[in-house]
Amino acid sequence: MLKKFRKKFIGDKEFYRYVLLLAVPMIVQNAITSFVSFLDNIMVGQIGTEQMSGVAIVNQLMFVFNVCIFGGVSGAGIFGTQFYGKGDHEGQKYTFRFKLYACLSITAIALLLFGFLDTQLISLYLSDSGSVGDVTLALKYGKEYLAIMIIGLIPFAVGQTYINTIRETGQTMIPMLASAAAVFTNLILDYVLIFGIFGIPAMGVRGAAIATVIARFVECLTVMIWTHTHTSQNLYIIGAYKGFGIPKSILIDVIKKGTPLMLNEMFWAAGMAVISQCYAVRGLEVVAAQNISSTISNLFNIVYLQLGGCISIVVGQLLGAGKIEEAKDADNKMIFFSVACCAGISVIMIMLGRLFPAIYNTEASIKELARIFIIISALAMPLCAFSHCTYFTLRSGGKTGVTFLFDSVYTWVLIIPFATVLSRHTTLPITTVFFLVQFTEIIKVVIGFFMVRSGVWMQNIVGGND
Repeated sequence: MLKKFRKKFIGDKEFYRYVLLLAVPMIVQNAITSFVSFLDNIMVGQIGTEQMSGVAIVNQLMFVFNVCIFGGVSGAGIFGTQFYGKGDHEGQKYTFRFKLYACLSITAIALLLFGFLDTQLISLYLSDSGSVGDVTLALKYGKEYLAIMIIGLIPFAVGQTYINTIRETGQTMIPMLASAAAVFTNLILDYVLIFGIFGIPAMGVRGAAIATVIARFVECLTVMIWTHTHTSQNLYIIGAYKGFGIPKSILIDVIKKGTPLMLNEMFWAAGMAVISQCYAVRGLEVVAAQNISSTISNLFNIVYLQLGGCISIVVGQLLGAGKIEEAKDADNKMIFFSVACCAGISVIMIMLGRLFPAIYNTEASIKELARIFIIISALAMPLCAFSHCTYFTLRSGGKTGVTFLFDSVYTWVLIIPFATVLSRHTTLPITTVFFLVQFTEIIKVVIGFFMVRSGVWMQNIVGGND
């Protein structure tokens, strides 16, 4: 029994060496980014509760945009990864073009929404029902922050197009270095502009936004310059801008397979925003506490998020090369590895989570609420790790219609009504509401388990390896 278990779920040294070679740069890249967001959050948190809440609300809106961009690149990315595994660089070039068009279209829509509906969008998260904070001030600071942040939407969209395509080739080190450069820029400018040193006036939330926008330009330019100066490693970029067309056969396939994935990311992100808004109706202190909790959660969640992303690379390349059984074997081992890692990380998160809220300059009630949110999020982490891996497994084989049902439909049909009823129509404490909503993930784990075990995802979607 033990031998059979080891054979199915435990890989050899070479397997883990390859997985870690892909995952570690991605984890480090996102760890650096999350750590700077963590420091940025603390710096803004030193100014006051209203400033922290206003920035937190805008960052929730930015999260929706970021995930939509991720969806824009992911749909074509399924094909890009398999084209690379097949050795078809022309096909990869056309998927790169599709990503660029998709991301710029999403950005145009976001600019219109954030530019004309800023007050309405931010106000959705503001409620007078709490006992602390001034919602009028929170709205003011949120609008100031958003007005500057929208400048960074275009470099972020273009940068993610390049980063996603670079990763398809298994080169995860360059995006990590680009992110490190951006993060270093962000960190220095945050301190200088938020608090005002070297003769520069303190800009508060506006300074935090300016620092982030400059950092996004740094990341975008870094990956663009590297890609165009290393064409031998990025054959898909040769001639990428010499035309605007995409062959009809590839375009139809990408739209057919990619559109459900793109829509899934958009609806899922919007769903997460709606769930956060459900919590926010309980008062500004809940907004502030959730901001503190999500900041440290994001720092720890990168492990399972990036290991899931590795599944799309490893399994996608194997499927593209026609190695179906090898893909299934690798998938089993990577899912187990991700869940095992996150079980250990959740313990560390619980231990540190008790200390983290004390750093903030805010009310004691907010700190205590944040501490409980952090513990609940940590307990749910292994479940999230499993469902995230199953999502990327289904996606790697082009089962985007199934992933749409698994992710977005599940969120809107089950979680959002559940969160709405609990938050608006019961007197349950917000901590109980948060716990119950977080642990609906159990249902998703059960569904994901049977979907992966069925093997419906094991298919090559780019043709034979000829």
